[in-house]
Amino acid sequence: MTEHSPIRLHDASPFGVLFVCLGNICRSPIAEGVFIHEARERGILDRFDIDSCGTGGWHAGERADPRARATAKARGIELPSLARKLNPKNDFDRFHLILPMDQQNMDDLLRLGAPAERVRLMRSFDATAEHLAEVPDPYYGGAEGFENVFDMVQRACKGLLDEMLQHNT
Repeated sequence: MTEHSPIRLHDASPFGVLFVCLGNICRSPIAEGVFIHEARERGILDRFDIDSCGTGGWHAGERADPRARATAKARGIELPSLARKLNPKNDFDRFHLILPMDQQNMDDLLRLGAPAERVRLMRSFDATAEHLAEVPDPYYGGAEGFENVFDMVQRACKGLLDEMLQHNT
């Protein structure tokens, strides 16, 4: 695994975290909702600027996939965002950590000029994941795929917050 510098939160302004997938209706809104939930549970939500987006804009303005919303609701998690397409000009300045769900999303982000030191695969924070593990797209499957994605993303969000708190307390 590539070594990364510890994640340092900023004292003066919220730390920007951006979750990225292809269409921004399944994986990245799930990750955004789970991260918000976990940060709120830890009492540190106000330390973050959190958003999600897609590398494509097909679903811009839409809510998360109904299966994602149903799975979230069953877990007591809200998925608040509306889909939007990545805006490289603004997003690469605004967000301190950019978390693509898979290698293709990562490659697209880097090709569009994302600062490589700020881009990490989502599952790089999941202690149960193998090196370069991805969050699979559940869009073409059933409810089980969404359950699996929630489990992966929840482990990764907890790992990310653990790392942040370890280096910022």
